[in-house]
Amino acid sequence: MKYQHILVALELTEENKALINKAVSMANTFDADVSFIHVAGAVGEVYTQLIDIQQDPTQKPLNQHSNELLQSFQKYTKEQFPDFPIKHFWVGTGSLGNKLKKVIEQHDYDLLICGHHHDFWSNMVSYSRGLINKSSIDILVVPMES
Repeated sequence: MKYQHILVALELTEENKALINKAVSMANTFDADVSFIHVAGAVGEVYTQLIDIQQDPTQKPLNQHSNELLQSFQKYTKEQFPDFPIKHFWVGTGSLGNKLKKVIEQHDYDLLICGHHHDFWSNMVSYSRGLINKSSIDILVVPMES
């Protein structure tokens, strides 16, 4: 299958760089677009709609620390891959699985990349499993260092 638009689910950790690297590498192989998504689940449903901070960088949908981390992922991508544009960077609050369903349908994503930690808490509560159960597209689950 030739992917055309890859969506990368990011957490607020430096480990995201591995997901970004994987997404850009695959996108270059398939000549695909890449977009990012981050949904802060612990905050609740403060923002019912996703905000595209790639298109409107003045938007600050989360707290200052979270917004700075999101900006650092944009900066990392621009520095590491200066000729590779990120199409969208969706940010919101609530349930990632529910937000993904909507954004995938609206923007025709065909591959979701997410990370999975091999640690005690991830064995007890797997966010990847929830994504797999709600996704209508292919998913690449990348093992992350714990």
